[in-house]
Amino acid sequence: MEINKISKNKLKQLAKLKQKKYINLEHKFIIEGSHLIEEAIKANKNVFIYSLEGLDKKEIKSLTNLESPTELIGVCDTFDNKDLIGNRFLLLDEIQDPGNLGTIIRSALAFNIDTIVLGDKTCSLYNEKVLRSTQGAIFHINIISMNLEECIEKLKRKNVIVYGTNVVNGTDLKTINKSSSYALVMGNEGNGLSKNIQKLCDKNIYIKTNDLSESLNVAMATSIILYELDK
Repeated sequence: MEINKISKNKLKQLAKLKQKKYINLEHKFIIEGSHLIEEAIKANKNVFIYSLEGLDKKEIKSLTNLESPTELIGVCDTFDNKDLIGNRFLLLDEIQDPGNLGTIIRSALAFNIDTIVLGDKTCSLYNEKVLRSTQGAIFHINIISMNLEECIEKLKRKNVIVYGTNVVNGTDLKTINKSSSYALVMGNEGNGLSKNIQKLCDKNIYIKTNDLSESLNVAMATSIILYELDK
């Protein structure tokens, strides 16, 4: 594992990659810490590794917002996945919280989702909190960005059943007849699925909870549903 030193010019270049604008322009993003770097290497990703040794606090701050910065950072190419691969799909409609998105990606990998589809208004995959929350899962699962209406139309042409999530007019998750090929659509933390996406779903499902629970966090709900669908 070759580790490079950061020159003054390289520092300026790398610092720009903390901004979404430059991630999109350069098609590269920063990962922090040896664990994420190791996971990227395991997945055969092209990673340039840099040591933060010798940088002052201000310079380190330009590269990481961690209170206790790691000794290493990596620079990876952004993903160019475009295809709906496999039989199990997770579609995310306007997920906004980076921590939720990262946790959802980990659960998707754990419960055998083949492709995650990020809708137009879902937060950036390369947000530093998303990357840390995935714990490396991001490098081991197919993740694409696509308009969800177009995505659902494509999936239906493949005869993939599309599950929405809605307590009203929904079916208890534990009672549905499971299919080997399916798509699960999870919605925004505050508003759930957008109306246009809800209309395109074949079936609404929900998690039955006791009367004291008003709702579940979207990452938790996604994990429970994927676990049940994977049984």
